[in-house]
Amino acid sequence: MESHTLRVYPSKEELPKVRQLAFKMARMALDPVPIEDDVAQMIVNRFIDNAAVALASLERSPVANARSQALCHPRSERGAPIFGLGNGELFSPEWAAWANGTAVRELDFHDTFLAADYSHPGDNIPPLLAVAQSLGRSGKDLLRGVVAAYEIQVQLVKGICLHRWKKDHIAHLGVASAAGLGVLLETSVDTAFQAMQQALHVTFATRQSRKGEISSWKAYAPAFGGKMAVEAMDRAMRGEKAPSPIYEGEDSVIAWMLDGPKGEYTVELPGPGEPKRAILETYTKEHSAEYQSQALIDLAFRMREKVGDLERVRSIVIHTSHHTHYVIGTGACDPQKMDPNASRETLDHSIMYIFAVALEDGFWHHEKSYAPGRAQREKTVRLWHKISTEEDSLWTERYHSHDPKVKAFGGRVRITLEDGTVIEDEMSMANAHPYGARPFERKHYIEKFHTLTEGIVDPKEARRFLETVERLPALKGSELTGLNVKALNLSSRTKRDQRGIF
Repeated sequence: MESHTLRVYPSKEELPKVRQLAFKMARMALDPVPIEDDVAQMIVNRFIDNAAVALASLERSPVANARSQALCHPRSERGAPIFGLGNGELFSPEWAAWANGTAVRELDFHDTFLAADYSHPGDNIPPLLAVAQSLGRSGKDLLRGVVAAYEIQVQLVKGICLHRWKKDHIAHLGVASAAGLGVLLETSVDTAFQAMQQALHVTFATRQSRKGEISSWKAYAPAFGGKMAVEAMDRAMRGEKAPSPIYEGEDSVIAWMLDGPKGEYTVELPGPGEPKRAILETYTKEHSAEYQSQALIDLAFRMREKVGDLERVRSIVIHTSHHTHYVIGTGACDPQKMDPNASRETLDHSIMYIFAVALEDGFWHHEKSYAPGRAQREKTVRLWHKISTEEDSLWTERYHSHDPKVKAFGGRVRITLEDGTVIEDEMSMANAHPYGARPFERKHYIEKFHTLTEGIVDPKEARRFLETVERLPALKGSELTGLNVKALNLSSRTKRDQRGIF
């Protein structure tokens, strides 16, 4: 890996293009290094994972509305299909990316990478897939684009913290997707560079979408980033330029969005000829909840038998990392995280709610665990309101470790009963984590797909998709629409309507 230090350059101090981070990332992305087999197989896993969570969310309002917007942009050719609909219907690729990206993100149930900042690198797949389907690119082309997008997003998440300045993590996604599109379409380095800068420029936003009463925009935000990346690449391919230098400019990202004029960051990238393997550092979710709750859900399952009657609980304190405490814990100071009438999006960012329900039920379900009736049970609310979080420096240190075997997102839980009895246990990594008790393998991704699509997808259609996606590296351009999956009885928003502007 090569380290690249970036800082702010006043306009009078010229920064040559070849020294700008965006150009270095574009050059690295387009370096034609062979894809190693374990990387290719993990990409297949993530296509299965994305399809599973997208199909399970098709009838949810944000996904249905995103689809209804995409339906207003049909194509007879050079188009892409939309999850749930048949392959005979094609739509403009940026709108297919919008609809499918929203479906993938809605349940907060696909892959994750956490370091200095947060990310869901699987959000890169919908825009790349839509463009590949529209332009008849091969499975190998698509694979190369996805590998590059993952590499850039993971390395940016390691090197540049957006959360500290209350910026949404989608900023790292837009530039990664644009880079992946450059690789997919075999553009010049300069074209990818311009598209990446454009995409970054228009995808910086505040973190309010993940604060307080969290709205449906949380699902739309990455789809917006993907859509902007597609549009930026289209403009760049037509010869248009972008604000530059996008990171280091006097009035650009570092200077005004992040640390300020004296800010400095270091981002590591694979050197020339070095394989791109960052996807292997990412991890998916076994439970439909914010990633920092995954290990704590598993821990709740393990502790519930020791506790017995939950009415005996006096208090529960979760000792965890800075990020977990301040993002999904009581350190966020969001009263909505303790509100039985809060939205699903808010509840899946409340570790207090999540731990209480996991402790009571001994299982986690992407719908049942968030149902209003479930959240409003009197016993649950009593238990929920006895739970708090505290930052523990040791867990914060592990969270930021660069050693994947040390890096951890769990915590230590101290349960005190009314009689003074204390029950303590801890878990550092979720069972499904690559270094967890039961790491996710291909069979687990397939099991997750079948579980989430039961009753939604015909078994023959499910089998056809799985057989197709496992051949991803060898697929011809004409076969890429086979990565779409048709639903059995999709009832909402399947025809164009007149509710909006389009």
